[in-house]
Formats: sequence, structure tokens, C-alpha cells
Amino acid sequence: MIFNRVFLLLIPIFIISCKSEAEKISERNSIIDSTITAFQKKLLKTEIDSVFEKNHFNGSISVFQNGEKLYEKENGFENFKTKSKIDSNSVFAIGSLSKQFTAVLVLLQEEQGKLKINDKVSKYLVEFQLKEFENITIQQLLNHTSGLNDFGSGLLSKPGKEFNYSNKGFRYLGELVEKVSGKSYDENAKELFAKAGMKNSSTPNLFQGKDFAGAYTGNSNNFQKIDNMPKRLADKEISVAAGGILSTVPDLHRWNDALYNGRILKPESLQKFMEKSSGRNHPILGKMGYGFGIMMNPQKPVAYFHTGYVKGSPSLNIYYPETKTSVIILSNIADESKGKDAIFIPHKEVKKLTDAIESSVA
Repeated sequence: MIFNRVFLLLIPIFIISCKSEAEKISERNSIIDSTITAFQKKLLKTEIDSVFEKNHFNGSISVFQNGEKLYEKENGFENFKTKSKIDSNSVFAIGSLSKQFTAVLVLLQEEQGKLKINDKVSKYLVEFQLKEFENITIQQLLNHTSGLNDFGSGLLSKPGKEFNYSNKGFRYLGELVEKVSGKSYDENAKELFAKAGMKNSSTPNLFQGKDFAGAYTGNSNNFQKIDNMPKRLADKEISVAAGGILSTVPDLHRWNDALYNGRILKPESLQKFMEKSSGRNHPILGKMGYGFGIMMNPQKPVAYFHTGYVKGSPSLNIYYPETKTSVIILSNIADESKGKDAIFIPHKEVKKLTDAIESSVA
């Protein structure tokens, strides 16, 4: 149905084929602009509202393009007991969206000459000086090809040979940033947030805000609050560098805008970040390319994204560089009894929709 609507919206483009080249370009651009508005009214609102209603979504989502809001919705509660409502200032645990921040911090250290991503990690961290780990490189931690085993000792595969998603690897990257910078991960992250213009983002150790959307499992009628949030995100079991950053929907739009438009990294560093250097068979989204803490579509449309999950807090961040469109979904409750596939149904359906829109206008 989405594709049928897109086709009907684009029919006028073909009517201009008999006009002069200048007229064609002008009218085509005008039609594309009006088509985007039509997407906002007929697709984004109708379709996303339907997805959220069907899945009883509790959280916040917005879609921005070139700084202009195309869609925004906050639904449900920060605190299910007091019934305090989610709003645009609500702070969420963003899970593995944190990995892109850690990857950028590593690349910033490289820009300052404090490391090279092809260096062996053993040059910096004593844990990697054991023979089994001594050849693992920083790049292999960044793109999950180190072979590190999250749930045991030893390696799952020879370094550089296979993709094995590793939270442990990103925890070590956080320690690496601390080692070469001489500052805590919290301090480095705080400086990065400021550079990106992020006003309400933090780490668990630094967070002092009052708008934290406490994490829950279950559903709105039968819920259980996750204890010691957000402090537990700083534990080694999770680690801030792998999955512990706190942020808001507006701040993540600011992050996307600053990062992908060259205000954080130098062009060559940004290219390393975005370039496919491994591949991932995502358990929910399927086969994807993988860069440094970021995934990308294997085919059109061009999109950079990542899912995130810490107990009770599913998230998704998508950026479409060709139209400078940013899509953020944050939530603070998950019914784990239904499995991860069910938890991420709203996120998957929204990405399918925004991919379709992007394919039609980019």
C-alpha cells in the first residue's frame, strides 16, 4: 500500500517531459517538494500513528529533514506508577546507540595522533597482551571482527575473519579512550555532547536530571520497573561505552546533524566511520553492512542506523544522508516475554516506511 501511494504521488513528474530543460528542472523540484509534504501528511502521520496504536507504543519518535520537523509524537509515561507523561525532554537509556559515540571518540583520538585504528590493542591495554589476543586491532573492535566472546573466555573466531557482535569489545574501546586521552570516558563523552550541541545527554555517573524515563518490562497494565536505573548502566556488565549513554530524541537529531554534516570529525575520519568494513546478519533487520559502531543498508536507500537495547529500553536511530533525514525512536518499556522480534516491531515497521519514502525521493 505504501508503494502504491508513493507511485500516485510521483505521477505528475512524468507530465513535464515535453517542456524545456529549465522548466523541467524547476517543475520537477517543485513537485518533489510538494511530494515530501504529501509524505508528511499522508504517510508519516497516518502510517506511524497506525503502527503505534496497533503496538501500544510507549515512547517518543520524531522525523526531521534538513532541520525541519516532519513528524513528532510522544506517547505514554516516563513513570508508570505516578503517570508522569513522556515529552520531548524525556531522557532515555539508548543502549547500543552508544556505540557510535564511542567509535567517534576513538576516531577523535586518532585525529589527535594518540593512536591509529590499525594499531594492535595490546599496545595500549594489558588485557590484550596474552598471546591469544595480542594481534587484535582497534579496527577489529570497532567493526566487531575481533572474535571476542561476550559470554566466556577465549575467541569465537580468528581476529579479522568473522563478524561476532561484541559488547565487550566496545567496553575495551571505552577503556582505550580513557588510556590515551588521560580523561575518564564520562569526561570525553561530555565534551562530545557539547561539540554536537546536545543539551540533555549524559552518562549514568554524571546524570542529575529529573526527566529520566525509567525502564520497565511487561506492558502498561502489568509492568515491573528495572531497579537502579540509570546507575546500573555504568556497571562493567553493560558499560557506558557499549550501551550506557542517556539521551533525548531532540539531542539525537542534533547528533545526526552534526556528525553527518562534518562538524564532529574530519572528512577522512567520517569516511572511515561510515564505510562498510564488515557485514552483520541482524537478528531483526536482516543482512546489513557494518562500519564503526553503525550499520548501513546493503542496497538503496543509503541509510546509516543502529538499534539499541538495554533491559526495558528499545531504541532506533536512522540517518538518510541524501535527504538529510533523521529518524529517532526511543522507548522505556519492553515485553520481553514476547521476544526481541515483537519488541522491535514498531521500529522495524517505521524503518520500512521511511526506507520506502527515501527510495522514492532521493
